[in-house]
Amino acid sequence: MSDPRRPGVTAIHSLDRFVFSVPDLGVAKSYFDDFGLDVRKVGNRLDLHTFGHPHRWGSIYESGKPKKLEYLALGVYPEDYEPMRRHLEKSGVKFVDPHPLVDQQGIWIRDPDGVTLQIVAAEKSSPNRKGDAYGPIYMTTDKGTTVGINRRNVKKVCPVRLTHALVFCSDVPRSLEFYDKALGMRLSDRSGEGIAFMHGAHSSDHHMLAFAKSNGPGLHHTSWVVRGIDEIGLGMEQMLARGHKYGWGVGRHVLGSNYFYYQRDPWGSFTEYSYDIDFIGLEGEWPAQDHPPEDSFYLWGPGAPEDFITNHETAG
Repeated sequence: MSDPRRPGVTAIHSLDRFVFSVPDLGVAKSYFDDFGLDVRKVGNRLDLHTFGHPHRWGSIYESGKPKKLEYLALGVYPEDYEPMRRHLEKSGVKFVDPHPLVDQQGIWIRDPDGVTLQIVAAEKSSPNRKGDAYGPIYMTTDKGTTVGINRRNVKKVCPVRLTHALVFCSDVPRSLEFYDKALGMRLSDRSGEGIAFMHGAHSSDHHMLAFAKSNGPGLHHTSWVVRGIDEIGLGMEQMLARGHKYGWGVGRHVLGSNYFYYQRDPWGSFTEYSYDIDFIGLEGEWPAQDHPPEDSFYLWGPGAPEDFITNHETAG
């Protein structure tokens, strides 16, 4: 079955990869191993995979300096690569030199906050349909009775795929306009000028990129799909047992409506276990709205940490 495609639309289909740098790769490897990712050392970088999936979701480099978002790679269908280049030229978007950490060909531009973006011809890694509803975890006794799983039978939580990233920006409406007009992404929902969520025109989760207002750019969190709400809670316990004490959840969002647990990483940003996020397909148009602040954050769960929306890439 071929990937879905909105007729006559040249647009980004996936957040292909995120790239950031950290002071120490050893710390990064330990953290993402604990989180449940397939972490691979390739030359001078770490590549982040999910077990059983061929895609490379992220790359991390060692800089000896505070953590920094280096660039985002955004995927287009191969047949849209040259049309996208022509569209960007026609739109007046300036091309820039490849990022120093480049390891594949692409079109290089910058967004209004100076975040480097790479447009790559790539297979679609965003979903083509709503994710499987795995539901609660069960086991079968030796007498054939279905019961809840024993604690001793719990396996390590390993996410299935990346769902989205949230990045900071200095002007949310300006970012929305750029990613819409230049790259063909579409608004899912927003709350004033504080936060906004965008999806792919060729079908994706409720958001593949989100933008939160700050005093500059930075990576707030990456979000990873797990197999059910039980794995949200088990992921939380997994990280706590490995010494990662600072997190937020379990809870459920309003916008996107996914269940969540956020784990703070060693650099002040977060990684999220996510389950049951809304899906936006090609049928009809998503009813994007501007929501009041109380509907922009979470439906239920513990209160968020005071520094949850701190941009540590600009705070110092």
